[in-house]
Amino acid sequence: MTQLSTAETLKLLEDGVLETEGLISWGSNYTFLARVCHPSHDLNAIYKPRKGERPLWDFAPGTLCLRERAAFLVSEGLEWDLVPPTVLRDGPHGWGSVQRFIEHDPEEHYFTIQGEKPYAEQLQQIALFDLLVNNADRKGGHVLVDGANRLWSIDHGICFHSDYKLRSVIWEFAGETIPERFVQDLERFSERLADDDDGLASEIGNLLNQQEMEALRQRLAKLVDQEYFPNPGPGRHYPWPPV
Repeated sequence: MTQLSTAETLKLLEDGVLETEGLISWGSNYTFLARVCHPSHDLNAIYKPRKGERPLWDFAPGTLCLRERAAFLVSEGLEWDLVPPTVLRDGPHGWGSVQRFIEHDPEEHYFTIQGEKPYAEQLQQIALFDLLVNNADRKGGHVLVDGANRLWSIDHGICFHSDYKLRSVIWEFAGETIPERFVQDLERFSERLADDDDGLASEIGNLLNQQEMEALRQRLAKLVDQEYFPNPGPGRHYPWPPV
């Protein structure tokens, strides 16, 4: 299949016929492997309907799919391309998030590549991304390695809480200096997020509540100002299970 741009992929995810092919049984919420069919292309996807979300005490009901989309938009705003293209749309089991499926070897994940130099820069980006979006569930299996040895970040349904919730397996960079090029990316994104007329900032703001949006801005400002990757915060800072 011809390589699609991000814009083309988003258009296909939005407009194609969405057909479910099977339920992914190991997820906490109802997650379907799906196929998006269009006259020009077919695409494998992950479909997470809103009504299949398991209620959580600390996240508002029906918001997990919104956070999936918001995570993609943050990734795009940083120009890091960590999160596969993700849209919100109706489907066979109702409205929810639809994300391009990344072809990968399930035996490869964070714990199989940890410490390998070719992946260090990409893992630094993911670690910073998790700090920014306040990822409460960065398991090792949520880092995918595609056929080109590119890393992808998935499963962002419990991100963006206004309280500190970061739980991650990626702490190998704690205490190291944040590369200046990443700080510059964060600064540019901060400028966009501060601009109420910016379409990206507006869309993220429509997906999160006011407190969550303000907390995102505060975390971003802190990341821009600090020189080092932080050490784990208070309380439990690893997810369970870790993979």
